[in-house]
This record gives sequence, C-alpha cells and structure tokens, in this order.
Amino acid sequence: MRRYGPAALLLLTGGAVLRITLFGDLYLRYVQAGLRPYLIVSGVALVLLGVVTAILCHHTPSPHEDAHDKDTHDEGDDGFAGHEGHSHGPAGPRVAWLLTLPALALLLFPPPALGSYSAGREAAQRAAQGVGTFPALPAGNPVELTVAGFSSRAIYDSGRSLKGRTVRLTGFVTHGDDGTWYVTRLLVTCCAADATTGKVEIRDADDDALPADTWVTVTGTWRPKGTLGSDAAWPPVLDAATVTRVKQPADPYEKP
Repeated sequence: MRRYGPAALLLLTGGAVLRITLFGDLYLRYVQAGLRPYLIVSGVALVLLGVVTAILCHHTPSPHEDAHDKDTHDEGDDGFAGHEGHSHGPAGPRVAWLLTLPALALLLFPPPALGSYSAGREAAQRAAQGVGTFPALPAGNPVELTVAGFSSRAIYDSGRSLKGRTVRLTGFVTHGDDGTWYVTRLLVTCCAADATTGKVEIRDADDDALPADTWVTVTGTWRPKGTLGSDAAWPPVLDAATVTRVKQPADPYEKP
C-alpha cells in the first residue's frame, strides 16, 4: 500500500480544499471571496491528479516486485541471489508526508478565523494617507460603517463628517492593558497572511466585561480625540449607546 501514498496525499489535500470551498464559506477565514473559483479549480486538479496517480501505481510493478525479478535473473548456479537485487527504490520524498497533518486539519477541524491574539500582535499601523476631506456619509442614522472606514474618517477627515452622526460598527472584542476595550476587525487584502488590524475604543458601554473574541455590534457617536493625522488621534473613540452580541459573520474580515 506504500506506493499508493502519493495518490492518497493528493486526494486528501484536494478533498480538503474542496470541502472548505464547495460546502460552505469556511474558505473566507483564509482568503478573499474572489479567490474561490481558483481554489475550486485547484482542488479538482489535485483530486484528478490523485486518481491518475493511483491508476498508474496500480499498473506499475512495485519496487519489491522489481527486486524479486532481478533476484531471480541474477541467481547463480549456487542458488544465491546477487546482493544488488535487495535494493528498494524510494516511494517519494518523505518530507511530502508533512502535508498530511495540515490537510487532515483542514478536512476535519478547520482552524478558526484570526482573532484577538493576531490583533494583539499587530502593531498600531495606519495607512500612509494625508489629512483631507472625505465623501459625505449617507443620510439617516445610524450609519453602518466598517471599523477601517470609521477609523479613517476619525483620524484624517478635515471635514469632520462623523460629527453629530450616529454610527454602527461590528467587530470582535479585544482588551487593552489599562482596562479599555475595542471593537476590532482585521483588514485582508488577499489572504489571512497579510491581515492588518483596525480597532475603535469603546467608552460608556454598560457591559465592560465582554470576553475577548466576542462579536458585537456597537451603536454610538464619535468622540473627537487628538490632532487630525497625529498619533494622539489613534485609536479613535466611540461613545456607545448600545452594545449587542452577534454571531461571527461568514466573512469575518474587512476588505480595503
């Protein structure tokens, strides 16, 4: 059965990729939605390659059979086989078997989306953009904004478009060392590997004991802080009117 190992590994990896793309939205924990077709094609290609490899292995003599035939041909009159007949060819690079564990994990126990641990490791980095005016917000209150969108307006908008408006933000809870807590989202350009952190400090909330990674929707008003474009303006502050626990969305990341 050892010679079927490469085929089994290809089928396992391809099946894991198809499992997270064809039968749900799990792939959104790792990559952008636009990459789904490419993942499906890759998964199908791996499965087909695994099937072809298994068929070829079935019709190809194993190294043991080749060695046995060589022993038979090399056997002399004294009945002893040649020493070289006992060599066995490799069944492929052993390091390839390291793919088995992540493939099994993806197939059986898909890792969760990045959360507060990843956000905590991310330094407070902001896009290099200058202070200026932003487009007007839609009419009506509350205004649904992304965490990144709210942060940009709070820190860089010289037109103060957030002033007097009620906004609604959704994200997961992270905690600061001084007892503050934040609504946090990870911004993904391509995949989870390039995720960057955006967060908004929440004040005046009734419930300050929410555990980390709890998903919430917060409605409130912007509290100006620091000079526009300066480090003192980071992170922006929202005075909370309501805090509601919600389920993690199917796509947990924000897009640029």
